[in-house]
Amino acid sequence: MTLAPAPLEQSASSEQAARAEWWRDAVVYQVYPRSFADSDGDGMGDLPGVTARLPYLRDLGVDALWLSPFYTSPQNDAGYDVADYTDVDPRFGTLADADTLIGQAHALGLKVIVDLVPNHSSSDHVLFQQALAAAPGSPERDMYVFREGRGEHGELPPNNWTSIFHGPAWTRVTEADGTPGQWYLHIFDTTQPDWNWENPAVHEMFQGVLRFWLDRGADGFRVDVAHGMVKPEGLPDATVNAEGLIDIPEGEVPVYFDNDGVLDIYREWRPIVDSYEGDRMMVLEAWIPEHRLPLYIGREEAHQSFNFGFLQARWGVETMRAAIEKPLALADAVDAPTTWVLSNHDVIRHASRYGFAPDHAFGEGLARDEVPDAALGLARARAATLLMLALPGAAYLYQGEELGLPEVRDIPDELREDPSHHRAGVPGRDGCRVPLPWEQHAPAFGFSATGESWLPQPAEFGPLAADAQSGREGSTLEMYRRALALRSELGLGRPGEGVAFLEGLPAGVLGVRRGEVTVLVNTSEETVALPSALAGAEVLVGSGERPAPAGELPADTAVWLRTA
Repeated sequence: MTLAPAPLEQSASSEQAARAEWWRDAVVYQVYPRSFADSDGDGMGDLPGVTARLPYLRDLGVDALWLSPFYTSPQNDAGYDVADYTDVDPRFGTLADADTLIGQAHALGLKVIVDLVPNHSSSDHVLFQQALAAAPGSPERDMYVFREGRGEHGELPPNNWTSIFHGPAWTRVTEADGTPGQWYLHIFDTTQPDWNWENPAVHEMFQGVLRFWLDRGADGFRVDVAHGMVKPEGLPDATVNAEGLIDIPEGEVPVYFDNDGVLDIYREWRPIVDSYEGDRMMVLEAWIPEHRLPLYIGREEAHQSFNFGFLQARWGVETMRAAIEKPLALADAVDAPTTWVLSNHDVIRHASRYGFAPDHAFGEGLARDEVPDAALGLARARAATLLMLALPGAAYLYQGEELGLPEVRDIPDELREDPSHHRAGVPGRDGCRVPLPWEQHAPAFGFSATGESWLPQPAEFGPLAADAQSGREGSTLEMYRRALALRSELGLGRPGEGVAFLEGLPAGVLGVRRGEVTVLVNTSEETVALPSALAGAEVLVGSGERPAPAGELPADTAVWLRTA
């Protein structure tokens, strides 16, 4: 067995800076508030429910929590349709509850990141309502993207753009006099009109939103649709293919995403965030071509951006290695940390995603009613998690993945809330948003004392409840706790000695060396023998539910080893 060159090492000065900047190697736990814990029995999670469960997060071993939106909202897109960026929706509590949550988290040593949604607002936002009431060309209309329609009477949309949630990206309004009027842009749902970032007033407003939450103690922001705010000049039509459908080449994004103007927004925000004590930060949800990543992060732009290539990587040595090597090199070039993630509220949970046939990128088969192999999916998910937690940089966990929760497939259509389901009839994202199971034998599995739950929880959640797994050797929860404790103790998230990939391993085995720790992942279908050089190494943690026989690595498992 030989070591490959390790060009991904970082300097000692970079490591020293990483120790001061907590976000460089933090483990952040995403809390989806409506599905985390319900304190008042109405079947929807809330901020006091999150506060009550903060000790669980501390004991899990994470460094911070990221709260998905809890702002005033009609909830047409689960809070990503914001009607007031500086208040709390009554469903979730009050501003005082938010202050209490932040204060209690800080008392437990946890940072708090809040979601920022700058691409669009809710159509209920007072500024959009004012825009509807105002005339074309008015300052009120200029806060959003309004345009005249095409055609003889303006009856056609301004261009051919389509919504991420399916259907057209434009809706025509009825003017105050009752006549058909202008069209407004909504890259997402019709109830989510896009802000006009060519207007300085929009910039000023969001600077105020940043300061509002920073003043209340927020430690950072996760920026939603971080590649979307600035649209191309002139709003040109998208290219279409021979069938007349919008053509997006593989690895590229729609014409309305990833325009360079968004970078100026981050350069505008960075000094504001950096002016506060405590190393406040921004992490971007930017689904962009990989080579564009360095433009979004660095000392003048955002602090981090999610590495979605790792999330999308298929199970296998070559694909997973590429999803590690390339982002590390790109981020290192601008002295920024790589940010790893395997699940979130927008994608199929990785405990199910890895159970699909290998020709599915990340679970498209679910839309065709194909059933994933649950046992295989969980085994691979646990192994992928151990690989991720050994890598340098920040790691983001999605609530419930530490319990091994699967995607919930059989939600009745009438109970689904995702707008992509309502607009296109696809299953949508509700399957990864089902409320958490805390207690195996309690009503609603401990999510709500009344037994209410805004989405139905399947019976299979019972044995996966936190209390059923806590203290049980081999459980997914205990594997996460053990790995997170070791990650902290051994400093695996820090740049350290960088990443070295091992060569000469059995077919299907990915090997990574991180200082004194060697990580092996067996992506093959067969048990393999450990290399002789590692046969006597200390097993720190393994992903299998049972310890592997000495000197062996079963199929679809991972292990952390330490040599004497």
